[in-house]
Amino acid sequence: MPSLTVENYVKSIYLIAARRPGGTAVATGELAQSLNVSPGTVTGMLKTLSEADLATYTPYEGARLTPSGERLALKVLRRHRLVELFLARTLQMPWDEVHEEAENMEHAVSDRLVDRIEAHLGFPAVDPHGDPIPAADGTVPESRGAPLTELPRGQRFRIVRVMDQDPIFLRYLTECGLHLATEGSLIENRPEAGAVVFQCGDRTIALGRLAAGKVLVVPLADS
Repeated sequence: MPSLTVENYVKSIYLIAARRPGGTAVATGELAQSLNVSPGTVTGMLKTLSEADLATYTPYEGARLTPSGERLALKVLRRHRLVELFLARTLQMPWDEVHEEAENMEHAVSDRLVDRIEAHLGFPAVDPHGDPIPAADGTVPESRGAPLTELPRGQRFRIVRVMDQDPIFLRYLTECGLHLATEGSLIENRPEAGAVVFQCGDRTIALGRLAAGKVLVVPLADS
């Protein structure tokens, strides 16, 4: 049974690597920042993961998950995201609170319980933030959406994923009336001004480009 620390490491390596194409190795500094530990601690743990055939580690380059490491990472993510959705949908917890609770629970729930949660929820494809939920066989649903910053002026859209799960950021989106499935229309996309302005219902909302880049949307055809 992998330890809590091992599960956290393989999950973090997977998530960092998934944010960029090309299979680039995850640097020890990136992993240290993600896990809030020292680079020296990361180096020691990566050697342990390498000995367990969960990751390969090359000094001054970084770490990559092995096939067995990726399977373990997806298993942990499956638990985490299903627990998040259970807390949000069944217990009505707000989306800015479920991540931290799931972090605590993801190492304790059994595979049998996770399978029951999945069936109870109707075999969902995404969690409360729109992140894809890995299936029991390790397959991952295709992620949809492009950053709001990439849309042209006048384009209608629907929010399908939020890439930043920091509670403060999620509460800010809630205050703006934004959540998954919110529909709107882009009014202004001005990189030189550093802002994106859009209409959702009767509200006009402006987001800085950094924040807007974390909100993924799909375009909608004009009705």
